[in-house]
Amino acid sequence: MTGLFQIGDKLLQAQDIPSLLQRYQLMPHFLRGVIIDQAIANLTCTEAEKSAALEKFESQYQLNNPETKQAWLKSQGITQEQLEEMATRPILLEKFKQETWSNQVERYFLTRKSTLDQVVYSLIRTKNPGLAHELYFRIVEGEQTFADVARQYSEGPEGRTGGLLGPVALSQPHPAIGKILSVSQPGQIWAPRPLTEWTVIIRLEKFIPAQLDDSMRRALMDELFENWLREQIGKIGPLKPLRSDVKV
Repeated sequence: MTGLFQIGDKLLQAQDIPSLLQRYQLMPHFLRGVIIDQAIANLTCTEAEKSAALEKFESQYQLNNPETKQAWLKSQGITQEQLEEMATRPILLEKFKQETWSNQVERYFLTRKSTLDQVVYSLIRTKNPGLAHELYFRIVEGEQTFADVARQYSEGPEGRTGGLLGPVALSQPHPAIGKILSVSQPGQIWAPRPLTEWTVIIRLEKFIPAQLDDSMRRALMDELFENWLREQIGKIGPLKPLRSDVKV
């Protein structure tokens, strides 16, 4: 790697750039961009896709007339061709995702479903085990509602919502709570049990099974892509300058 770059009054050697990317915590972003460029290099857009992408890009950056666009290009130090590449890049990336992972989504969904299911549940927590048992019996005997008890006695932020939490993915609560909710029926209330420094009372309100709709399909495809991208970045060692006699 050879050459000099001038930024203001400072001259940078090309071989210094990797260490600077590391210092400014830009290396992962840089590697991500390079890997994506390699992945989409052989993909193309139709003229209609290109036109729509340019229109969306120019609208996003308010490039509403030729003068404004030229001023923006100059300020960014890029050409019209580079602008078009920036505008169409998301389309090419989406095509890459579709071609690579669309036939894996259903199988991946089945492996992830237990963590994608959602629940709405109620929680009361207190550091007083004796009080927790007293509150539990008040609720099951109908003396007070779960919500009223939570507002009055729960020591966590859920007290502000009458103990109600969710909908959240079943994997989001503490694992011990998630395990209880996974075997609960709606309306089932569990007797007080210790959880770290707390004693908790839990009731499942609603179970919302995950469904492989368009939104879920897109989210899982993005997840598969991000997993792949992290693997690719992990395979790359420290960037080192090549000798001047190495052909590339």
